[in-house]
Amino acid sequence: MTTNLLRGRHSVTCLNVHLVFVTKYRKHLFTSESLAVIESSLIEVARKMGFEVLEFNGETDHVHLLISYPPKHSISKIVNHLKGVSSRIYRSKYPSVGEHLWSPSYFASSVGGAPMEVLKQYIKDQLKPS
Repeated sequence: MTTNLLRGRHSVTCLNVHLVFVTKYRKHLFTSESLAVIESSLIEVARKMGFEVLEFNGETDHVHLLISYPPKHSISKIVNHLKGVSSRIYRSKYPSVGEHLWSPSYFASSVGGAPMEVLKQYIKDQLKPS
């Protein structure tokens, strides 16, 4: 397995985190099509902020992301941007969702104990909604 080292002016880092976002009230909102909308919005946020979505998948009421990020960003800042932008884009395409898409909480776990490929496979193996 190769690690993606981020080389900065004063640092070399390998920061990866597994994130899980759940829908408000765990509503079953997502289909394969709507997950694609979420994924593309998350990838666009990552591109603009200078980090990378390594893996993405989800079920009807939550999504999993594996990201690699530079040390200039905090997890909370990344999560706020990801959830905010994806919510606005999702609600513009699916207005029936209401005012809030995401629960205000999130799960974050640094990745390092488990091999990266095991975590990627776990996310890939999430059940896809029909």
